[in-house]
Amino acid sequence: MTRPTFPVLITRAQPGADETARRVEQIGHTAILSPVLIMEERSDAVLPSAETLSGLVFTSANAVRAYAGLRHDRFLPAWGVGPATATAARAAGFSDVHESAGNALDLADFIARKTAPTHKPLLHIANAAAKGDLKQRLAVHGFETKFAPLYDMRPAASLSDAAYEVLSQDAPCVLLIHSAKGAQRFAELCQDRRLNHLITIAISESAAAPLNRLDLKTIEIAPSPNEDGLFHAMEAALATLSA
Repeated sequence: MTRPTFPVLITRAQPGADETARRVEQIGHTAILSPVLIMEERSDAVLPSAETLSGLVFTSANAVRAYAGLRHDRFLPAWGVGPATATAARAAGFSDVHESAGNALDLADFIARKTAPTHKPLLHIANAAAKGDLKQRLAVHGFETKFAPLYDMRPAASLSDAAYEVLSQDAPCVLLIHSAKGAQRFAELCQDRRLNHLITIAISESAAAPLNRLDLKTIEIAPSPNEDGLFHAMEAALATLSA
């Protein structure tokens, strides 16, 4: 029996949205691209000399790309929050890559288990709106951490035409949510729309929280806060729907 296919609305920022879309298409569903956040690199970014640092801490693949676009050094250890970030670091030319699993606090604990503080600080690279949770947790473990906000995430003015078209239909549709900020912008753009046909898959409980006021069909949480977990939850939800 042929497995039914579903449209999958991808709200993740580029270039990650294209990566997610390829994976959606590979498992036989239809990817609908509509990033709700737009990455903008900061022209005023100032980075300390690599020689003064003990390592680089990346909490997103976009952070890796932003750093790689500014600097050519690749000799420092690179600490990634999850598999997508670690993969981006390897693709950028880093050879000493350490891959955690979970959120920023999990990454801080992972770093503390794997290495000891030195007289040189770590450098946390992220978007300008990143919270200081990672720095605070690393401080508990004895690490000094500097912060480099290399990019901003600007809210998109609207969804794509393809997204609005699929939202206007009654058929089931999957909504993938990669971040709380993305969920918040999606909620703002769709607050007056009927959304009770959306099967929503969020990367974490915190990412799903801004959607609570929307009338969605379901909200499922990924078993692990990364792309693999997101797809696992999506396929489980669609299997139940297709049964």
